[in-house]
Amino acid sequence: MRTAYVTACVLVRHELRLFVSLALWVARRTHGTRGRAPFGYARGQGAVMFGFAFVCLVETLTMSVLLRDYPAVHRVVFVLDVYTVLFVVGFHAASVVRPHVLDPDVLRIRRAVHVDLHIPVDRIATVRRELRTTHQPTEGELDLPVGAQTTVTLELSEPVAHFTFFGRHRDIRLVRFHADDADALVHAITQARTALSPLPDRPV
Repeated sequence: MRTAYVTACVLVRHELRLFVSLALWVARRTHGTRGRAPFGYARGQGAVMFGFAFVCLVETLTMSVLLRDYPAVHRVVFVLDVYTVLFVVGFHAASVVRPHVLDPDVLRIRRAVHVDLHIPVDRIATVRRELRTTHQPTEGELDLPVGAQTTVTLELSEPVAHFTFFGRHRDIRLVRFHADDADALVHAITQARTALSPLPDRPV
């Protein structure tokens, strides 16, 4: 019973965040970026997501015609179809309004409302621009592709905690993720790492 309750709470919170993101997107606002350097990652998925939403919309209209003689069923199916369209658009909106964010000492890697990983800059051992189109689930690694590809790879000197959608804890030592302007993000992370590096001791 408790597991079902926790699962329901997680799903409700997820849906609420999606619709908040949709409202932010309509208002042309972003989440958690004030005074920070944002780096988007949603450009590569926009056409696919809107294409999927269009297919769902066509299905909604088709089912409205097919079920016009069954009003009760028609209302239920119509509500579900409209919700599906809003869900798809909301997912894309969440990706737009929740970009990656770089603070002077923390890199925040996000994926819509599903992932929000905080990585201290001083734990980043290496950062590189790396295009990958295939990803295999591996212990200690986190892959966050957009459009089936990642463009930035981080290797960490110490693991960071990542919690999955339903709260399972994982220790992550390597992160691959997508950024629309991967070169600019890699450069910014490198500069942040350099700024945190201690100055060498003066010779005696």
